[in-house]
Amino acid sequence: MEHDGPDGPDSRPAAAPPGAAAVFGVRLPLAEAFVDVLVDTGVSHGLIGPREVPRIWERHVLNCAVVQDAFPAGARVVDVGSGAGLPGLALAVARPDLEMHLVEPMLRRTSWLQTTVERLGLQEQVTVHRGRAEDLAGVVSAPWVTARAVARLDKLARWCVPLVSPGGTMVAMKGRSAEEELAECRTALGRVGVVDARVTGHGAGILEEAVLTVDLTVGDRSSQSRGGSASDRRPGRRRRG
Repeated sequence: MEHDGPDGPDSRPAAAPPGAAAVFGVRLPLAEAFVDVLVDTGVSHGLIGPREVPRIWERHVLNCAVVQDAFPAGARVVDVGSGAGLPGLALAVARPDLEMHLVEPMLRRTSWLQTTVERLGLQEQVTVHRGRAEDLAGVVSAPWVTARAVARLDKLARWCVPLVSPGGTMVAMKGRSAEEELAECRTALGRVGVVDARVTGHGAGILEEAVLTVDLTVGDRSSQSRGGSASDRRPGRRRRG
């Protein structure tokens, strides 16, 4: 099936690249089914631009799935601003052990996400929540929270940190400017309870360019109240990956 873009029909996505088998393993057919949904109803619903179709694997699906190594076995993960299920559904496909919660405020998108979850047979693994992150504090929480291209790091932390369990981590997918953005936002991050911050690379050897995440560890809120707020400490500067 072809999709008409602004300059004419866009081609179908290329076959899954070699790195996809390394990331998805035996669930590669499920990943291919997800790609089929993205380039079909994902485009018609305005969740994926038609021009993204030829590069859907490298730029979107694999780009998100390689971040799976950030999460331990059996982790409960909240994806804020899930949109087209990126990274949430890509992670669920790659890691059947993860318990994924997709947070999205727009009805049109949550309806699409729920339909896609059912189409892929992921109902036992994935839950869709309609609402803004800032309105779901106290309703949805997890030791791990992730987001992709939602907002600048300081604003994103204000929205997402309340969803992170004490001692948990927010894994924010960022571009090449991750280090610079982190440096600019360190003070603001400390004010919202972040006690450690670092940039991590993912997917080296699978993608042409590693995906960068800024990993923010949230302090124990009870200990903060006893021993001073996190804003009294600067998030660590260590880097791994």
